[in-house]
Amino acid sequence: MEKRLVRKDKKIFGVCGGLGDYFDLDPTLIRAGFLIALIVFGSGLLIYLLLALIMPDEK
Repeated sequence: MEKRLVRKDKKIFGVCGGLGDYFDLDPTLIRAGFLIALIVFGSGLLIYLLLALIMPDEK
C-alpha cells in the first residue's frame, strides 16, 4: 500500500497525526516541533495552518 500524506487522528486539524503516520513518528513529537517552531521562530502556526489547508482529509 502506498503512503499518502493525509490529515488523520484529529486533535485540531489532524496535521500532526498525518505527518506522524507518513514519517513513522509519534504525533506528539511533531506537535512539540510545531510548538518549538512557534516559540523560537514564530513560524510554527503559519506552517501548521498552511498544511491544514493543503493536506487532504483521510477518507
